[in-house]
Amino acid sequence: MERTMWTTRCTRNAARTRSILVPRAAPTSPAPRAEENEVREGVFEGTWTWRGHRVRYQRVPGPKDASTRPPMLLVHGFGGNCDHWSECLKPLGQEQDTYAVDLLGFGFSDKPDPKKYDPERLYSFETWGQQLVDFSQAFFDGRPCVIACNSVGGVAGLQAAVYAPESCLGVALLNISLRGLHVTKQPAFARPVIRAFQDLMRNTYLGEYFFQQVATSSGVENILKQAYHNPDTVTPEVVEKILRPGLQDGASKVFLDFISYSTGPLPETLLPLMKRPVLIIWGKEDPWEPVVQGRQYASFPCVQDFVELEEVGHCPQDEAPHLVVPLLQQFSRTISTVEK
Repeated sequence: MERTMWTTRCTRNAARTRSILVPRAAPTSPAPRAEENEVREGVFEGTWTWRGHRVRYQRVPGPKDASTRPPMLLVHGFGGNCDHWSECLKPLGQEQDTYAVDLLGFGFSDKPDPKKYDPERLYSFETWGQQLVDFSQAFFDGRPCVIACNSVGGVAGLQAAVYAPESCLGVALLNISLRGLHVTKQPAFARPVIRAFQDLMRNTYLGEYFFQQVATSSGVENILKQAYHNPDTVTPEVVEKILRPGLQDGASKVFLDFISYSTGPLPETLLPLMKRPVLIIWGKEDPWEPVVQGRQYASFPCVQDFVELEEVGHCPQDEAPHLVVPLLQQFSRTISTVEK
């Protein structure tokens, strides 16, 4: 299959000791699997209860010998959900058990009110990282999985792998968020202004008004046409699968809480702690996470490959699944062979 891409291979340092960046939360007891429904041919959807909250997931069972291969766990980005992986879910399921999960607060997972928790605690990468760890331990029968994640989901995926390397075989990052609004990346003179604006958006009607302007078909379409390089791939179906969960009760509070989140881990603080291999895939035309900045991550010892996709934007899994699926499959095969 012909693909236009550029690849850099980095040296791995197998013998290294890493400390954990943040304390790992106490594991929760795996909840029983709920009844599933077949939402598309071969795609099953269910609800898993985690810490008292409902979490939606989708899965495609792999072939008969799938138990001999690692499962694949797909994680969306900010404002996304399971359906943002719909173009990859079934193709990946041809080789291995493949799951997609809605992070707490997104998609059709529950959206608890963040104001009932300490600031920047509920919708954080520590929370989502632990959610992914507990999900893998509840569903994968002790098999370590490959985590593939887009945008901010990439930080959650790395956090999960740092928390529980025994549950993870490797992590594939698709246009991982650079977290440009992190407090350490803000100019000192701008920090009070940015904090005041975030508080204004989070705690006043101005934030709700802003969300109402965004959470429309035209608003979502305009945002996606910025993120995707090819505007023809932003179809009404793509708009609908992003918009519909965003109209649920509580979605605006999650949105406003997360855009006010300027602490927590960064890719560059988690990658040095990784004990598992990492594949980085980057749509070169991403206007939000510039590839020139992303290339800095290729130098970390855990990164096996850095692949740039020509004429692809921020969400390669939806805009160019024909390029993403073979890369994920090859990564999974390679690290599975090494593990054995």
